[in-house]
Amino acid sequence: MTERRKKILLLDTGNEWGGGTNSMLELLKRIDRATFDIRCCFYHNYRRGKGDTIGDVLSSLDIPVMFIDQRKQPRWAKVAKELLRSLVFFNRSLRQKATRWVDRLWRIQPNAQRIRQAIAQYDIDLLYMNNQPGSNAEGYLAAAGLPIAVVQHCRIEPVLNRELVELVNHRGDAIIAVSDGVRNVLLANGVDPQKCFTVFNAIDTRQALPERQAMRHQLLNLASGTFVFGSIGSLIPRKSNHHILQALTKFAAEFPQADWRMVILGEGPEEEALKRQAAQAGIADRVIFTGFRPDALNYLAALDVFILASKSEGLPRVVLEAMLLGTAVIGSNVTGTAELISANQTGLLFDYGDTDALFEQMKTLYLDAGKRAGLVEQANASVKAHYAIEHYVAGVETLLKNASQGRSPHV
Repeated sequence: MTERRKKILLLDTGNEWGGGTNSMLELLKRIDRATFDIRCCFYHNYRRGKGDTIGDVLSSLDIPVMFIDQRKQPRWAKVAKELLRSLVFFNRSLRQKATRWVDRLWRIQPNAQRIRQAIAQYDIDLLYMNNQPGSNAEGYLAAAGLPIAVVQHCRIEPVLNRELVELVNHRGDAIIAVSDGVRNVLLANGVDPQKCFTVFNAIDTRQALPERQAMRHQLLNLASGTFVFGSIGSLIPRKSNHHILQALTKFAAEFPQADWRMVILGEGPEEEALKRQAAQAGIADRVIFTGFRPDALNYLAALDVFILASKSEGLPRVVLEAMLLGTAVIGSNVTGTAELISANQTGLLFDYGDTDALFEQMKTLYLDAGKRAGLVEQANASVKAHYAIEHYVAGVETLLKNASQGRSPHV
């Protein structure tokens, strides 16, 4: 007798198309469809730049998806927030609680009801949430009292409060952390250790790779001797590209005759501010804003040095991709990034926000080709040894297969 496939509802808010989305899609491309029957639920049919939508991609994978339309914040909610904040102006914690209470009334509870209806309609066995607990509170509420398992895939360093931790411990059956650093944050905030498992983000280490000089010429029309820095990701405050531009301003002053460019690939609300910053610093002619590009790997291959200056991460795939491509990496010393970069072995680290230190790291890699080559060689070996996509898929599949409502899975 054929065993029934486990019916999974994958929940994602769909606010941006970043590394977490790409990691999810890599899983869905490879997951055992004979064991798992997957359906997706998103809030937004978000688009990859000007290209395809998440709905298009899921359709190409033959995975059904539903979208829960999100309404704008009603006027009563805005007024209620302002009134409650004024009443508890003296206590920041109470102000935050008041805001969360209003959000729960107008947004979280209605979403939870729609998710709960989907769980019943499709006879779901497991709710699998692709985000952090703070973005998936409605999933936990939707599953309350239902005989289903709940698995959270925490893809970024989470922001937690006591209410969220209680919700996770009460209703979550397994919490997948993409790095040991993310798991440590969960544990430090009081999440049950028996529910927490690390499954490292990973990439396809066997894929065909683009050639550096060809990509420089085809995509950027740059001479072979031009030194190219770059960053890739959503242009949002957390990514801190403004720190990179501050360090580049110092670099330009130190090396006025140097032939260099900075490539910023991505789109987001910070784009215009970053362009103004580059213009005010007098380096606008050296900074290339590409917007979103579906072929980000090709641009990454064109770089000499990739810089990730984020305030927080989970386990950034883009760093793994840079290491696989043979691009030297500089990263902020934060959760996830610091776990991938062994300082002065597989890359260079700087304390988040320390633009003087970032400038010094950029200077080092610009001047010392031997240092770059040594870092690249060790980084490439590390990625191939520890971060192959097969390990990631197998780890998640094991947790999804073994998760059952009311007890943590065994791996």
